[in-house]
Order: sequence, then structure tokens, then C-alpha cells
Amino acid sequence: MTDLDSFAARLKTLTGGRASTPRVKDGVMTLALEVGGLTADQRDAIAAAIREGALTVPGVSDVRIAMTAERKELRIIAVGSGKGGVGKSTLSANLAVALKRLGHRVGLVDADIYGPSQARLMASEDQKPQARDKHLIPVQSPVGVPMLSMAHLVELGRALAWRGPMVSNALGQLIDAEWGDVETLIVDMPPGTGDIQLSMIQKHKPAGVVIVSTPQDLALIDATRAVNLFEQAHVPLIGLVENMAGYACPHCGEISDPFGAGGAEAAAKEMGMAFLGRIPLAIDIRRRSDAGDPPAAGDDVHGQAFRAIAEKVAEYVAR
Repeated sequence: MTDLDSFAARLKTLTGGRASTPRVKDGVMTLALEVGGLTADQRDAIAAAIREGALTVPGVSDVRIAMTAERKELRIIAVGSGKGGVGKSTLSANLAVALKRLGHRVGLVDADIYGPSQARLMASEDQKPQARDKHLIPVQSPVGVPMLSMAHLVELGRALAWRGPMVSNALGQLIDAEWGDVETLIVDMPPGTGDIQLSMIQKHKPAGVVIVSTPQDLALIDATRAVNLFEQAHVPLIGLVENMAGYACPHCGEISDPFGAGGAEAAAKEMGMAFLGRIPLAIDIRRRSDAGDPPAAGDDVHGQAFRAIAEKVAEYVAR
């Protein structure tokens, strides 16, 4: 057995069978390394070990490793609404956290380019993503959900005066990042039903969409428009969430309904959609969201409300 044959045998053990048979020409060893499902640190560690071992082979003065990976098709779950201010971003963040706690390999994209808020909701404003081979590498949130937002790429508070094509390109970079072992990507969609939303939907083809609305009639009118947009784009409707549904007085416990009650559930039934559940209007949710502490990371009554919705989304994903 030659020195090269001996190294090739060790290579199988070192890489778990991910490396091709090495070739040596003019002192340069070349091989391919399949890196699908590996993190950046894992890839770098294996490549470094290969180089270290290869340079001990007599006659080898350089090592060239071609990293390859079959690009995995991500399952995209969009979270949309017909207007802003209905709690879509809060639901997106907590849905991602709850799905992770249910055992799903999930990532989060803040597709609201003009008004990104996920970095604040997930306490990752101080992080900046790296890039590899022209693809962004998501940042890790404190709760373990990898994520990307324009808030990670631009100065805090800076207004982006971009036209449609620039926004569409930016969205593409966020979604087409190096997501590693992520299988399901929660995408917090921009509010509204315009060209940017339609272009994004057609290009990235979500597997389904969750619509968020408050119970009031005006919000439901806009939610109906959002439903119509996704239907036109042939995106399956997972269901409707009623946010800000009922307020419990912290002093007497009495429940009031400043935005109405039951409107979203009635609208879902009228449109033939599944009703996924209610999230209450609660100061604790607001405070924890501002602090980057998603309620879904805990098991109190508000965490359980988000988990119940995530369980229904998980059932849809399983089907």
C-alpha cells in the first residue's frame, strides 16, 4: 500500500466518508468534500484536519479541497397580514421559538426590509452576519434560532429608501443564505399586498402561509385582502390567527375586548380557512417582546398560547 493509499483509507474515517478519493499531480493533492448539513465550524475543522494529514504524504506540497453540497430545498412558512400593526412580527418570532421547542429545525427571516423588528424581538441587534461564497451565514439568537434581518446589516434606525427591485434582491439574499441543518424557515412578510410581496412569493414559493389579524372589522378587511393575494399566488393557507384578543385587567381580572371578540374566527370560517387560535392583548407580551425575551421560550399562559398555534402549524408541516 502506497502512502497515498494509506492516507485515502484514513480519510474515510476522518470525514465519515464525505471525501472523494484524493489525487496528486505536480505536488498538489485535490479532493472533493461533501459538506451538506455541516456548520461552518465543522466544515473548517474537517478541512484543516485533511490539510494537516495530506501534507504528511511524501511529495504533497499543497492541498486543494472543493467543498460541495446538494442545495437543500427549505420549507418556507410565510407569516403575513394585509396591514401593519397587527402583531405579525411578534407571532413570527414566537412561532419560530415554539416550533424549535417542539423539535423542528427552524430558522427565521425578517423580510420586512423597511421596518425590521426581529433583531429586537430576538435580542440579536448587536450581531452581524458573516458571508461564505457570496451567501450570508445566519446569526444565532439567544434562544437558539438562527435568523437574518436587515437590522443585522444596516445601522440601527437608518431609513432604507429602496425601490422594489433592490428590496426583492435583499430578500433573496436573506432567504438564500447558508442555513445549515434548518428545514423550516419562518418568514415574517412585509405588511401589505403589493408588488414586493407578490414577487417574493412567486420566487420563493412558500409551502404555506399563516395570516394574522386583530378581531376588529378594519383589520379583517385587510386580512381578507392578504388571503386573496396568497390565493392568487397559489400559496396554501395554513390558517388565521386572532391577535390582541381580549385584555385581562391586572387588578380585577375582568376580560375586556377593546378590538372586539371572535371576529377572526368568524372570518376564517367564512373564508373556509382553519382557525389556529388566539393571542391575548397582554402587557407582559409587549414587555418581553421589547426586551428580546419571546414568551414562547417559557411555559406560562402566554407561552402556551403560542405553543398551541405552533402545534397546529407543525401538524400542517407533517402532512
